[in-house]
Amino acid sequence: MTFPNMDVREYLSRIGFVGPAEPTLDVLRSVHMCHLLSVPFEDLTVHSGGRVQLELPLLYDKIVNRRRGGFCYENNGLFSWLLSELGFQVTLLSGQVRNAITGRYGPPFDHLVVMVTHEGRRWLCDVGFGGPGFSVPMSLETSAAQEQGHRLYRIRQETGIYVLEWQKDEDTGAEGDWTEIYKFTLESRLLTDFTDMCQYHQSSPSSIFFCKSFCTVLKPDGRLTYIGRRLITITFPTEKTKGLLETSTRELEDEEIPGILAERFGIVLDSRLVPKDEAITPPPIIY
Repeated sequence: MTFPNMDVREYLSRIGFVGPAEPTLDVLRSVHMCHLLSVPFEDLTVHSGGRVQLELPLLYDKIVNRRRGGFCYENNGLFSWLLSELGFQVTLLSGQVRNAITGRYGPPFDHLVVMVTHEGRRWLCDVGFGGPGFSVPMSLETSAAQEQGHRLYRIRQETGIYVLEWQKDEDTGAEGDWTEIYKFTLESRLLTDFTDMCQYHQSSPSSIFFCKSFCTVLKPDGRLTYIGRRLITITFPTEKTKGLLETSTRELEDEEIPGILAERFGIVLDSRLVPKDEAITPPPIIY
């Protein structure tokens, strides 16, 4: 679908992609990684007096023109448009994230992910998860472990349901238990199907997006995260750190936060941010 105010070249420039923009597997991997390294996973609109609306021109203006980020519906929604414009066969999928508090899964449309079918093979793409998310597309054609950097992931299938998992003790370099991240089906969805859950995540005390103001972005050597009144820096394992993650936390004053967002994440908000870091109310156990 073509929109007059949306330019593929500007989008590619925004994420720092350089080279022929052709529908190849190498390009798919490259734009996926470039997106994660350039576009933050953040919910700052919710905490600065705005509301997220799932319309592609609005998402493009926010992420490309205003150099912001977004949560899954925004980042993956707009990324799916880019992939389609590049000539990839794209399918939007509904995911359900495993709740760390209850151990249960969220409802359908809790998470938006993207499937790309290329030369008869299917690939899972997700530039809108943050945290333990993978950095390059994962093959849906195997249940074997797929190594990405210092982490191991796998996609397990159960009677039509696919479950994304990662190894629990990957931070130490030791083998450990597999931990479920989210599950999904391969049923094709529309962006508008996610509208109700998008609104839920902006207003429910059971949603992290409502309870905590945060912004996180992948770095070549780790991850940088702002949350509430803290700045957290994670450095991936190296030989120097003997295979261990290094984490440091800096407490922030309210007046520091706009400067941190601008200098470290490239984000300048239109309205005043109200920092928030409240406990998440466990949701009703339904799923």
